[in-house]
Amino acid sequence: MKTRGFLFVILRFMFMLCMALLPLLPGSALPTAAQGQNAELVGQIGGSTNAVAVVGRYAYVGVGPRLVVLDVRNPASPRVVGQTGPLPKVVAGVAVLGSYAYVTDGDKLRVIDVSNPASPREVGAYDAPGLAGDVVVSGSYAYVTDGDGLRVVDISNPASPQEVGAYNTPGGAAGVAVSGSYAYVADWDKGLRVVDVSDPTSPREVGAYDTRGLARDVVVSDSYAYVAADISGLRVVDVSIPAFPREVGAYNTPGEASNVVVSGDYAYVADGEAGLRVIDVSSPAAPQEVGAYETWDARDVAVSGGYAYVAADFLGLRVIDVSSPAAPQEVGAYDTEAARGVVVSGNYAYVAALNAGLQVVDVSNPASPRKVGAYDTPGLAQGVAVSGDYAYVADGSAGLRVIDISDPTSPREVGAYDTPGKATGVAVSGDYAYVADEDAGLRVIDVSDPTSPQEVGAYDTPGYALGVAVSGGYAYVADGDSLRVVDVSDPTSPQEVGAYNIPAPVLGVVVSGDYAYVALAYAGLRVVDVSNPASPREVVAYDTPGYVSGVAISGNYAYVADDYGGLAILRFLLIRLYLPVILRAP
Repeated sequence: MKTRGFLFVILRFMFMLCMALLPLLPGSALPTAAQGQNAELVGQIGGSTNAVAVVGRYAYVGVGPRLVVLDVRNPASPRVVGQTGPLPKVVAGVAVLGSYAYVTDGDKLRVIDVSNPASPREVGAYDAPGLAGDVVVSGSYAYVTDGDGLRVVDISNPASPQEVGAYNTPGGAAGVAVSGSYAYVADWDKGLRVVDVSDPTSPREVGAYDTRGLARDVVVSDSYAYVAADISGLRVVDVSIPAFPREVGAYNTPGEASNVVVSGDYAYVADGEAGLRVIDVSSPAAPQEVGAYETWDARDVAVSGGYAYVAADFLGLRVIDVSSPAAPQEVGAYDTEAARGVVVSGNYAYVAALNAGLQVVDVSNPASPRKVGAYDTPGLAQGVAVSGDYAYVADGSAGLRVIDISDPTSPREVGAYDTPGKATGVAVSGDYAYVADEDAGLRVIDVSDPTSPQEVGAYDTPGYALGVAVSGGYAYVADGDSLRVVDVSDPTSPQEVGAYNIPAPVLGVVVSGDYAYVALAYAGLRVVDVSNPASPREVVAYDTPGYVSGVAISGNYAYVADDYGGLAILRFLLIRLYLPVILRAP
């Protein structure tokens, strides 16, 4: 084993040395990304909404990798007053106490000073051993779930939060509530765990109840714990004797219960694709649904002053009037966009944003992108290409949509072609649009007349075609777990000539020079050398915070479409050789 380890070190050193020397050799030309093996984030916009807390006039919302502060004095028209810079990961949980917001983003608990809501800023952080998920604050302590269990963090000095105690629960700790001397942990497949935290330095379990379903969140009101238990809905557990919790009531919601709050006689459940469910718990033994509001994938909910604030994943924040619990009504919203595909042309990024259609973002200042126009396509916008005055949108089951963008602030549809399956990606070269159709492979569409597109050729790839790029007579298809290289020199008769297998779902691809930039679900960005189309090989990797589904390259920047993290703008860094030392320089 030692010999193998030594050989690995030698081989790794030789590889790094060769990569550093390669740019100095005659005829060698690596892209900026391949030279750098690294990148830095310079701008970001949008993302999914998974967490919300409301205190007074402000809602504190996780939008992709940012904390956004909204003024909700007028619930019908939430107004952004401030936001943090992009955090390394997507915001998972938010709690607010006094002048500080406590934000989890997978890796860490971050302490954000919100004393000036217009300028929230991070002042301290705690690096959780596992994946920091839910957080509640009580007194001088933050209680954080991190998958492995419960972490008790002293926040008396916000600039230097310190773990003082921990308890590793038997399941996957997902949610937590604190009442009196006890922390109640929703422990995924091990139900509800009751942990005595009277001594924060030595938490110990005193009771447990194995709820039906996966315990994802918990809140305590009076002597009852209300557990959001995924497909088993809401479970009501009597915790008047913490050592002997017992279920006294339940209500099976129609969706997947992920979060719950209790206000007065009602429990408000974020129920996944079944939206918000309002449940009368005035009799804990017989909870009954009295009202519901269906919205896209409800992830989290907060209630304040007659309104429920629902974090609705790709649809952002929805404000629901629950003053009449039997008839909840949406009265306001803060819309965010989940970037599924992106292309850059001039000073604009054109983003395929699922339910939000085509979004036009001014990126003339990459550090401060701003939306200037939009067109709501009829399907789920998943891929986009631009040629001349037209954007071509792969719109899911609605096929290919052709949109006039001669005025980027006012895009309008002029043509469409219904592909046989679900259009998920598109590239344009000359008079042809090349569409990745999830169920039917590569489709070649003649768009010489943008108002009347017609299919002229097709190649059914072996996997699920999810993205496509075209360069030099070749189409590069993101095809499930591989990149397929297809010769399209004759658009009416495409033929595969090469492939590269990647151990992650391949969702998008763009080609610049001799390199294909490949978007991978949950595995970031890969750069593949395609100088020999018959033998592609990977040269670079960069991990992003969420679910990458599209990428565009412009100059030294990569524009990465991330379902959860929004539009991320990366600048590649260089590695150069200076005598025996490898240095990194921007």
